[in-house]
Amino acid sequence: MSRGWFVTGTDTGVGKTLASCALLHALRAAHPRCIGMKPVAAGTDTQGHNEDVLALRAASNVAVPATLDNPVLLAEPLSPHIAAARAGRSIEIKAIVRAYGELASQADAVVVEGAGGFLVPLSPNETGADLAAALGLPVILVVGLRLGCLNHALLTRDAIQARGLRLAGWIANRIDPTMAEQEANLAYLREQLGAPLLADWPWQPGAETRGLRLLQLPD
Repeated sequence: MSRGWFVTGTDTGVGKTLASCALLHALRAAHPRCIGMKPVAAGTDTQGHNEDVLALRAASNVAVPATLDNPVLLAEPLSPHIAAARAGRSIEIKAIVRAYGELASQADAVVVEGAGGFLVPLSPNETGADLAAALGLPVILVVGLRLGCLNHALLTRDAIQARGLRLAGWIANRIDPTMAEQEANLAYLREQLGAPLLADWPWQPGAETRGLRLLQLPD
C-alpha cells in the first residue's frame, strides 16, 4: 500500500518545495516509485510552468499526467481563492482527492505539497486545512526560522491537530541568517511541537534538494 505525507509550512516562502523534494530524494532510496504532488499551484512563467511543480517532478521517479500531480494550475501568483476566481475557475477538493488516489495507485510513496500556509484559502468556504483533512495524511511542518516563527509553528500545530491529523515531524529551515537566538528558538520548538525534528537546515541560498540532509524519515 502506498504511503503518503502532506507538507505544509508556517507561511509561504519557508521552504516547502525544498522539503518536499528532499523528502522525495530520501524516500527513493527505500521505495522504487515516488511521486510528488502539488494539488494547487499559483504563479506561472511565460511558458505556463510553475517552478514548484517542475521541482517536484524532477525529484520524482515516476512520470504521471499533469492532471494528476498538479490538478489546479493558476497563472497569477496570488492566494489560490483569488487566483482561481480571477481565472473563472473553482478548486474542488473532491477532484484533488480523486487525483491523489490515482497517484497512490501508481506509487509506493507520495509527497503532497500544500499551497502557502496550512489555512490558505482555496475558495470562499474551504482552506488548505480542509484539503489536508480530506486526504487524511500525516503532516510534515516546515518551520521557517525567523522572528515570529514560534507563534506560527504552534498555531499551525494546533490547527493540524484540530483537524484530527497527525504531525509526523517538522523541518527547521533557517531562512533568516540575521535571526537572533536561533538555537534557543530551535530548542523551544523541539520541546513544544511534540513531533520529531526531521531536518535542521542552515541558511543556504540556492541549495540543491538532492543534497539536503534529513535527520530521519517520517513515520
